[in-house]
Amino acid sequence: MLCLVYYSYSHYLVIFMSEQYRSDPIFKQISEVEIAVAQVLDKAKKLGATSAEAAMSSTSGLSVTTRLGEVETIEFNQDGALGISVYVGNKKGSASTADLSSKALDLVVNKAIEIAKYTSEDPFNGLADKSLLEFSQSDLDLYHPWQVTPEQGIDFCKQAEDAALNSDDRIVNSDGASFASHQGLRVYGNSHGLIAGFPRTRHSLSCMVIGQEGQQMERDSAYTTSRIGDQLKLASAVGLEAATETLAKLNSRKLKTGKMPVIFRADIASSLFGHLISAIGGGALYRKSSFLLDSLGKPIFNKLVNVEEKPHILQGMASSPFDSEGVKTQDRIILSNGELQTYLLASYAARKLDMTPTGHAGGIHNWLVQSTGGDLEALLSTMGTGLFVTELMGQGVNVITGDYSRGAAGFWVENGIIQYPVSEITIAGNLKDMFKGIAEIGSDIDYRGSIQTGSILVEEMQVSGE
Repeated sequence: MLCLVYYSYSHYLVIFMSEQYRSDPIFKQISEVEIAVAQVLDKAKKLGATSAEAAMSSTSGLSVTTRLGEVETIEFNQDGALGISVYVGNKKGSASTADLSSKALDLVVNKAIEIAKYTSEDPFNGLADKSLLEFSQSDLDLYHPWQVTPEQGIDFCKQAEDAALNSDDRIVNSDGASFASHQGLRVYGNSHGLIAGFPRTRHSLSCMVIGQEGQQMERDSAYTTSRIGDQLKLASAVGLEAATETLAKLNSRKLKTGKMPVIFRADIASSLFGHLISAIGGGALYRKSSFLLDSLGKPIFNKLVNVEEKPHILQGMASSPFDSEGVKTQDRIILSNGELQTYLLASYAARKLDMTPTGHAGGIHNWLVQSTGGDLEALLSTMGTGLFVTELMGQGVNVITGDYSRGAAGFWVENGIIQYPVSEITIAGNLKDMFKGIAEIGSDIDYRGSIQTGSILVEEMQVSGE
């Protein structure tokens, strides 16, 4: 790993790169953006800003979609804009530009200063404290460019569709396949003297197909994603998985209304912790719009639930050395034996709550939910009879009250064995009860997102059907 540190415009400019890629043009782009950030910060100071911060995220790459072997779209994109926030005392003004020319940078600073003059004083405005910033980030190995051609992308999509369509006569149509390979950069700087940047890549392939048996039709999908192109699943495997998921849903039935245990499959179980994130975020807390007010240090889950955050996992899909305010990220216990150990606070919310920022401006960083030991088969056996949910629909979750009601589909289970698919049902409860009612967490962990968890067994929920 090569680390370049040098002075420019009275700021540290820091670029972290692997030796393997140090000649890659993206590092020149990062350097150019960092210099632009330094320029706008210095300009803001000269125009009377008490403090300022600027950031830019940029993404470029290839996206391809096909349907039934025909190319629907091929897109080359390059997106990104530099945004600046200036503080004149406790007044804040923000503006952005995609043009990094000196003239455009001067204009965007002038606009931000002008806006600040018309905003109200807010004593909680301002930069994160300098002592919390990340001045010595390490390389998290997030950048693995893939020189893939449109023809290769098309071929990946066709392989996935062909594998699905040829797997079974009941797969009668396709909703298409998509391939994407993108690289990007992230740069942040503020008037405390920090300017830092790093590159990252993301590659993905997905496929969705339609199955039919008799008069009933169903659709489902599968996908794979990675920082590294050759770590994606084989295209044919993605297609076969999409077909398998679709076929399993055919001949679904409705359930009778009642209370029963529910298993959330790993790929949707993460949504339960997504609701936790919303409820313990600083904005919801200082607005008093969360069902988990005053919950710090209290048991809000079953005591078997443990969650830790690991922001510095190499090649992690949600890894980052710092948050969107430049605050250093760090390993952190979120839940210990069911007890909430931290809120998720950016600087503004932390000041409102008289607390310390936690490095979560912009989101979380690799939540690892600890398994209780058994695999999915063991969870089904433990449940015995109940509902195995594989799909959720709708947004019926109230973070203020914790009330939960969503459309669902999945499978009916008896004696630990899947019996038949079910659909057109609604599952309901309150998140407080659901969190406390988590009885098991499987070892079938889905590693594709920012929340990595296995399937989750909730002891009882209300299921509405016939």
